[in-house]
Amino acid sequence: MDFTECYSDSVSGLSSAARSGSRKRLRRLLRTGCSPETRDNRGWTALHEAAAAGRQDCVRDILSAVRARSSRRLSVLVNSLTHEGESAFYLAAQRGHLDVLRLLLDAGTDMNQLTNDLSCPLYAAVDSGHQAVVDFLVREGAEVNRVHTASCWTCLHQAVYKGLGDMVRVLVGVSDLEAVDDHRMSPLFVAAQYGRTECLEILVDAGADVNSQAADLASPLLIASQEGHRACVDVLLDHGADPNTVCSLEWPQLAVHSAAQFGHVGILRRLVAVTDRHCDRGEDMVSPLYVAVHSAQTLSVETLLGDGFSPDAQDCTSSLGFSSPLSLALSQPPSKPSRDSVSLLLAAGARLTEEEWLRVVGPDKTELLQLILDHRWIPGPGALSSDGPRTQREGRTALRLQEVRGLLCVALDQVQSAASWLPVLLEAGLEPSLLLQPHMLDQADSEVLNFLLEFVNWSTLAPALRRVLDRRRSENTWRPRPHFDAVPRLSHLCRLQVRATLGSDLLIRTSVVQQLHVPSPLHRFLRFRDVLEEAPCRPPDPDSHHTQGHEHRHVL
Repeated sequence: MDFTECYSDSVSGLSSAARSGSRKRLRRLLRTGCSPETRDNRGWTALHEAAAAGRQDCVRDILSAVRARSSRRLSVLVNSLTHEGESAFYLAAQRGHLDVLRLLLDAGTDMNQLTNDLSCPLYAAVDSGHQAVVDFLVREGAEVNRVHTASCWTCLHQAVYKGLGDMVRVLVGVSDLEAVDDHRMSPLFVAAQYGRTECLEILVDAGADVNSQAADLASPLLIASQEGHRACVDVLLDHGADPNTVCSLEWPQLAVHSAAQFGHVGILRRLVAVTDRHCDRGEDMVSPLYVAVHSAQTLSVETLLGDGFSPDAQDCTSSLGFSSPLSLALSQPPSKPSRDSVSLLLAAGARLTEEEWLRVVGPDKTELLQLILDHRWIPGPGALSSDGPRTQREGRTALRLQEVRGLLCVALDQVQSAASWLPVLLEAGLEPSLLLQPHMLDQADSEVLNFLLEFVNWSTLAPALRRVLDRRRSENTWRPRPHFDAVPRLSHLCRLQVRATLGSDLLIRTSVVQQLHVPSPLHRFLRFRDVLEEAPCRPPDPDSHHTQGHEHRHVL
């Protein structure tokens, strides 16, 4: 703590002369009896001032004057400390004054004295980057393995952190390469963390452990992957770093997870090539797809899927609360990256279970539901299959039988919000008869029910369904449209037949109706456009989510 600006007259004349290098004035003051041991408000003597300023001649004069009086007093003076615990030797080392260090060492100074904050002359020289001073102190046998600072760093830790390759070369020959700080990080770990490639190579060549782990089990390879230091990752892998080392106390995290999480695609590709694929589907593991999706790293998701990682991965409900990467992606706040992740996973063939459908069927979820239906088409009841290759149509893949069952289960459980999802599903080509269930007719809102009945032959409903409608009419919970009491018009029956022949999806989602030999004004009618335009809640434009995606960016 320097109070000289507050107390400008607190420095003695002798100290002032030593600081400025006024050798004549210094000698005259010494001859007239001024004591070199006088301290100022910081605890500094004239020797501290001369050493800190690099005034070699003034240091020599002060030492000679005190030596002539008493060798004991000389020993006390050269080892005296300021209020901060700094010796003259420390101040000279911190500022790179090599000649002053030689004089003080010859006078008997202790080169390993610690300051109040646990620093020492060698550590100060390393921190300040004075290579010649470090060379000198190491040759003279300075202590190199003592810890410094509250973080317990050694001089080697600090030299690596500063990226001082020449200094590291000197220190590795005399230092403990595996010394660890309070987080159990070795100097090699520090090199990997801060991207000090040259220092990392020096440490590796000197025999430092490339697989050392910190207190939280993080490895040098994991930290280099996390920070995006590709050159360090290459050095570590080329010298035996294990990419399959588990690096977390919470879940089996590998280096590949860190690269995926932070979007370092070049590193990710290098790690994917050498990492055991057990992490992809192993029940005791977590696929890196989960962390890529959670961090909204679309390029990582694309890279992993392109390299063959399963879009379904393993069920991580117990560890992460999600059964699949797709379920996680669908739970993310709406943003372009999350939508892109959903699209990539669907394009890669991710399965849709009831958990996924629960995240997209309901109020205010039509955008996600539409996104899924942009990638998947709903086959008619006769075309549904449980296995076998998925059929493709106009860039979309068919839903499997189990997926459609899951969709219907969730939809019928969400009848109260049918006004939002029903138009989207019918717009996507879902066969409306699949929804003609007693529960649907009993719970649906009056307008929703009317909307659904417009897609069927209401006059041929099964007796059980007719009884539900009759009861609701008598209870005044359903107000049918007037024409429901009459036989459907021939035109309506015709389009029902066309729909049954072609299939709902083919009729609604493609241009096949335009190839029929019927007048063009009938195209809209055959595709039920008149009914869809009166939906209780209009479905969104199929392309609207692409436009909106450019307006929002979500950063996790």
